[in-house]
Amino acid sequence: MKFEEILPRLKQGEKFVRQGWGGLEEYIVLKDTKTLDGQKFTPYFVISVKGEGYSMFQPTVCDILATDWIEVK
Repeated sequence: MKFEEILPRLKQGEKFVRQGWGGLEEYIVLKDTKTLDGQKFTPYFVISVKGEGYSMFQPTVCDILATDWIEVK
């Protein structure tokens, strides 16, 4: 799938990964607005990496143009 196809589904809480990564990346997910010290965070992407946990994720141009996105159940 293309990124523009998965974006609405990411907004609904679904998880996706690129087949082309082929590494320890398990999935990306969009996190809702949270607060820290009374201040709001805007929504943000996180990536789950096997053995490392979560980190922030910002899609690259290659990720946005890729057609190998698949849903993770």
